[in-house]
Amino acid sequence: MSAPLLIIAAGGTGGHMFPAQSLAEVMLARGWRVRLSTDARGARYTSGFPDAVEIVEVSSATFARGGLLAKALVAPKIAMGVLTAAWRMMRDKPDAVVGFGGYPSIPALGAAVMLRIPRMIHEQNGVLGRVNELFAKRVDAIACGTWPTELPEGVEGTHVGNPVRAAILERAGAGYIPPGDYPMELLVMGGSQGARILSDVVPPAIAALPMEMLRNIRVSHQARDEDAERVTAFYAESGIDAEVKPFFDDVPRRMSEAQLVITRAGASTIADMSVIGRPSVLIPLAAAIRDEQTANGRGLVEAGAAIMMQEDVATPEALSEQILTVLSNPEAALLMAQGALSVGKPEAAEALARMVEFLVDRGQRQ
Repeated sequence: MSAPLLIIAAGGTGGHMFPAQSLAEVMLARGWRVRLSTDARGARYTSGFPDAVEIVEVSSATFARGGLLAKALVAPKIAMGVLTAAWRMMRDKPDAVVGFGGYPSIPALGAAVMLRIPRMIHEQNGVLGRVNELFAKRVDAIACGTWPTELPEGVEGTHVGNPVRAAILERAGAGYIPPGDYPMELLVMGGSQGARILSDVVPPAIAALPMEMLRNIRVSHQARDEDAERVTAFYAESGIDAEVKPFFDDVPRRMSEAQLVITRAGASTIADMSVIGRPSVLIPLAAAIRDEQTANGRGLVEAGAAIMMQEDVATPEALSEQILTVLSNPEAALLMAQGALSVGKPEAAEALARMVEFLVDRGQRQ
């Protein structure tokens, strides 16, 4: 008898793909076969997935990008993706399908609905994304990463937390060295959709710190390709030791070594910081239609682990004040790190795996 098969559907951004990777790692360890259904954009985030995961690219699209012709082709592309996914599922029937959001998850979830295969979604943010909202009443269960999560009337969710990758779990609760008169690390992350303002505001904010503090600081700054050159030049001209890249493949290490993280409030980043336990300054993405990043960061703020600044007040001067507040007060910084740990859910992937197996067992009994 072959091992049970789980199809994980995710794509678009690391915020969808990293929790999907975490579940894949756990399910493989539990003896399952795992297949990832994503698109070309999501495939850029698959380098960290275990080799045992079969990766299948599907046809999907979004109405949010492109001109009139591109929008006219969205429905046919999605329909083709659903039919192709259904054909694959009939050839090798999965025991369950889990969607993590993003338009690339539509084909697999749509096919699971058609074929009545046990299915569920995991929502990372405090507000359902468009695709998860579309399927909220068409799945058997909803797992929530942020709590509370705004759900449609009559729909119930289960709080499991946001799964983090094995590389983050390896550094769970890593000892925090409070800021002081010695080398200190700052990690700056903007996410794939929102790094521009951080590239505009953070470098001058850091440069405005007192010189006796600045000489101890090393910065790891994630910046978009189009911003990297000017950000690198600014740090160099200001005499700041900084490494600027569009993507860091060793975020777990950098985060565990950081005295402070300055970042957007993406759900996966929030989860990583709470599992490792690091103080942060959060600047939620103002362009987020549902303001989900403010909802994501609320738990850290209430735990005393983060300072939240909305974009309209996140000037270099104001941000510099907040950075100075954390780095000049080691006792408060340590309390912030402990506050982050207090809301962490390192067991989230295991809880999600148990939901998947319960879903399958219930389906078999019925």
